[in-house]
Amino acid sequence: MLKAVFIFADKIKDRDYSPSVLEEIGKHVEILEPRLTKDNYMEYWDLIEQADIIFSGIGAPRMDKEFLDHAPNLKAIFYAAGTMKHILTDDEAWSREITITTANVANAIPVAEYTLGQILLSLKNSWYLSRKLREEKTYTNGIDYSIAGVYDSTVGIISLSQIGKLVIDHLKNFQVDIALYDPFVTDEQAKELGVKLCSLEELFEISDVVSLHAPRLPETMRMITGEHLQSMKKNATFINTARGEIVREEEMIEVLKNRSDLTALLDVTAPEPPESDSPLYTLGNVFLTPHIAGSVGKERQRLGMFMLEELKRYLDNEPLKYQITKEAFKHMA
Repeated sequence: MLKAVFIFADKIKDRDYSPSVLEEIGKHVEILEPRLTKDNYMEYWDLIEQADIIFSGIGAPRMDKEFLDHAPNLKAIFYAAGTMKHILTDDEAWSREITITTANVANAIPVAEYTLGQILLSLKNSWYLSRKLREEKTYTNGIDYSIAGVYDSTVGIISLSQIGKLVIDHLKNFQVDIALYDPFVTDEQAKELGVKLCSLEELFEISDVVSLHAPRLPETMRMITGEHLQSMKKNATFINTARGEIVREEEMIEVLKNRSDLTALLDVTAPEPPESDSPLYTLGNVFLTPHIAGSVGKERQRLGMFMLEELKRYLDNEPLKYQITKEAFKHMA
């Protein structure tokens, strides 16, 4: 039986890998105790040296050459979270042909669900009208307002990322036009998806709602400018569940100060949280949520479940659903 070590933050001990999932994993591999954390793993090199498999997640240590030199038997890493950019910082895992799989798809599910809810509410102009009603204390039937509505409106999706794909799939249940910006998507792929491929500039101009799902990469940093937001339709909404660094936040703030008809729904900011004096806290057309779009609460248990299912496939020599290749890793967030 293969031997496995768990290394993750103590605070998620029973969140990502629930007791039932841990029990099931223990039926397939020998779990070496104790469970390790980023703070104490160096005290247990003897366990890591024995490990064939590492199960990890939030709180994982950097698994570079120095770490992997202490893990001569390591064959696979099962990571119950999203990005691994801060963990796999060199090519050692690939050169040693270690199998790597993550729960990034599992984490994409709640983000896409959250985004869909925000899009539908935005197309009803809910945020602006709720604010207007509260400020003016007048209740007028919605038919008297300029509301795009869900039917025949345009939703702009930035990036055909894992989350972007899921959002598009959800939107196909509604009669909306979908615009997509992704420089790596071909016209043929766009046709298969049933979306309109367009430039970033055109997407902002034609969309009633724009939702950002691009990965945080050197090429995407500060990609969204004030000009993009300024060009948006009257009463349009901008949603960011990706990363704050992709937006030129200071330019966005200036536009939102001058365009009270626009609404920004921000689950992420840069920095995060915003500085205490940031206008994002006080602007009436900005709605902040504290990075909750991803897996929270019981949703986190899905991450460990995905890794359990991957383990079963791995032990049965079946293709893994969520394996990361070196090439794919380059384009991931």
